[in-house]
Amino acid sequence: MKIGVHGKEFTRQSAPFIRRIFEILSHHGVELFVSQKFSGCLKQVAFREFKWSVYQPESLPPLELLISIGGDGTLLESVAHIGKTEIPVLGINTGRLGFLATISREETEQALEHVLQKSYTLDRRALLRLDTDQGLFGNMNFALNDFTVVKKDTSAMITIHTFIDGEFLNSYWADGIIVSTPTGSTGYSLSCGGPLISPRSGNFVLTPVSPHNLTVRPIIVSDTSEISFRVDGRSKKFLVTLDSRFATVDNTVKLTVRKADFFVNLIQLEGHHYFKTLRQKLNWGLDLRN
Repeated sequence: MKIGVHGKEFTRQSAPFIRRIFEILSHHGVELFVSQKFSGCLKQVAFREFKWSVYQPESLPPLELLISIGGDGTLLESVAHIGKTEIPVLGINTGRLGFLATISREETEQALEHVLQKSYTLDRRALLRLDTDQGLFGNMNFALNDFTVVKKDTSAMITIHTFIDGEFLNSYWADGIIVSTPTGSTGYSLSCGGPLISPRSGNFVLTPVSPHNLTVRPIIVSDTSEISFRVDGRSKKFLVTLDSRFATVDNTVKLTVRKADFFVNLIQLEGHHYFKTLRQKLNWGLDLRN
């Protein structure tokens, strides 16, 4: 079995936990492929008793699954690595919230045993794709969580003229706008007042960032929609982001967002479910009186 591993930098205190993951995988005869970034971290704490090959995202080997060790940001990096291959991803949470990387430290050994026995289901998550006339982000022009266009500095707000399937929707006077997938609805969009959306809803949500007009509210549209933008402002430079990746653009760029033609397969173990995650991670519905 060929398994990839990607992770973030870690402290020496976390090394025994990560070493245990490698011990389990090696014990089962797994052929390991580690991202170049994470391989460098492992060598700094002398993981020399394990053997692995280093992979590059642009030349990914035929993996059966990819393990992400870190938080949600690390899992989003892992999604960028696998691209259109739809390789299943298991998120082991060593960060804080862990809304996408749902496997806790305490659950890790049992989770790995289930995964190695192929005792799991796949949770297919839709992505969005950004098309521009400037080729922004190259082959990584997709996002699992969200796309944003926001002002670059602390100057005046920007105006984002927004169109749905060619029909004018609104001109947002704001610090920016977020287009979120259902998966990303619990992220930046939620912090800006956007709704929670169940992962299989087939929607995008447009959420303004600090809008000047208080009557402007988030709107949910079908993920079959084509959403296009034209941006104006006193500043001629703006920031465009896809998950954790960003680029600076000017007001001549043409931006169009639509649903990607591939999915992300998140490994889901028995007992793990989106609604359970809502209750645990967001304390959703928690009433201290009871």
